[in-house]
Amino acid sequence: MSPVSVPQTRTPTVDAAELAVRLIPDCELKPDSVDAVGKLPTFLSRMREAERACHAPYSELPHEVQDALVLRRLQQMVNTALLNPLWRERLAGGGIAGAPATYEDWQRVPLSDKDVQRDFFMDGRPGMVVPIAAGGFEIVASGGTTSGRPLETVYSLRELRDTYEVAGHFMGTYQLDEYLGGTDPKWLYTTLADYQMWSSGTMVGGVLANVPGINYIGAGPVTAPVLEHMFSYPGPKALMGITAGIAILGELGAGMSREAKESFRVALYGSGVLPQRKRAELQAMYPNLAILSYFAATQAETIGLQLREESPFLAAVPGLHLVEIVDEHGRWVAEGEEGELVVTRLHAHEAPLLRLKLGDRMIRRPRLDGPGLKAEQFEFAGRTGDILHLNDSQYSARRAYEALRDELRRAGTVDLDEVAHEIQFVNHRESRTITLLASVDDVPGLTYRADTGLGPYGLQRVFVNALPRALSLFNQGEANPASIEKTGYRFLLTFVPRSSTEIERTSVGKVPLVRDRG
Repeated sequence: MSPVSVPQTRTPTVDAAELAVRLIPDCELKPDSVDAVGKLPTFLSRMREAERACHAPYSELPHEVQDALVLRRLQQMVNTALLNPLWRERLAGGGIAGAPATYEDWQRVPLSDKDVQRDFFMDGRPGMVVPIAAGGFEIVASGGTTSGRPLETVYSLRELRDTYEVAGHFMGTYQLDEYLGGTDPKWLYTTLADYQMWSSGTMVGGVLANVPGINYIGAGPVTAPVLEHMFSYPGPKALMGITAGIAILGELGAGMSREAKESFRVALYGSGVLPQRKRAELQAMYPNLAILSYFAATQAETIGLQLREESPFLAAVPGLHLVEIVDEHGRWVAEGEEGELVVTRLHAHEAPLLRLKLGDRMIRRPRLDGPGLKAEQFEFAGRTGDILHLNDSQYSARRAYEALRDELRRAGTVDLDEVAHEIQFVNHRESRTITLLASVDDVPGLTYRADTGLGPYGLQRVFVNALPRALSLFNQGEANPASIEKTGYRFLLTFVPRSSTEIERTSVGKVPLVRDRG
């Protein structure tokens, strides 16, 4: 599953900046008209030229070469965007009148959010540089699972095909190759939906179908008999789905033959976190299974891939997007620090969307920089909205859960990772009550264990001791157990049956970690 047909030799020393200028020359750097934009060579063609110049796959080029070419591409993107009046006005608001000379300058480009995306690329689509009437575009949509408002994205079909090829080759070479070995046919399935303009099955399916050497099936949502039929095919298998769709595979596979279960090698779950309870169930059912994260969004079909089970780090696909982890001012955070995920799609001449916030929190991790793959890395830290508000203090709900889980383990009461299928914090601000809901199999038994093990005030004590550890690194001095008690908040742990309506779900079955109530 080699990503490109180039000799696998040591990369020769090159002047990175000089190479970038040669690959994107001045005559292409600043197109002088909308017509010229549609005739620009694709960024993939520039990546292929870099491979030939350096005699190595793009994903294995030195970081300085990748960085120089991406900066040159970002300069081209800003110049292209400036041809559009709406983008010109927006960039001017950030003091941007021309292409950024450095990455430091790039960080001054205003961040975009989903409202900007909606205003620029829906209705009359005024943010497109090449108008929609020119043709050659694809429109895909998100269901608006957070805001309830649909959100559309516009892609150039020629460049969309390129991104599928880049991401598919990366998956095959650096993520799946280790697991889908042997000479038998290799299978890659997705249970994502592909209807009603949804992006999921369409775009992720485009990537999966471009993994070299596999047979692809876009199954959509499946029943147990359909899954059993798919898994009866000879050969190793990988399956990608939303987190809830992966979690249910433990139940759907109960009737399969031993051979079919053993052939399931990789489960790729969509953005978010797969509960430990579900991981254990899946690996008990499928003994050879590796469970990996496939982090994507409507606006970016492959943002980061978990390459190995032993590390939660996600690797960005080199040359696909510029992935940034930024602070509240849009500046890059240091390695080890948490910030907001921002992406810029590098393959977007006709409809650029600069520095889009996706609503996820990430921790910036060290680059992969050894022999072979050279890529940016980051680690999922939760959704931007996964915050518990207690008066003026803000606590990471994900870290609060981890701290609470650890406190309950130490008390010998319950291991939430082992028993909970789903969890959700509900913050009733008026009554000053935070309830952690946990869906479990044995509601009476676990309720009794918690009540008798902790006593009437034990749970409150566990919560107030756990919460200070949910503050960010730079805010850890602003709260302690005594100050949390003074907020007047009560803390409850409530066990509910599986699929309980007390846990709020989105229209596609996702469980938000936090829900605020009045």
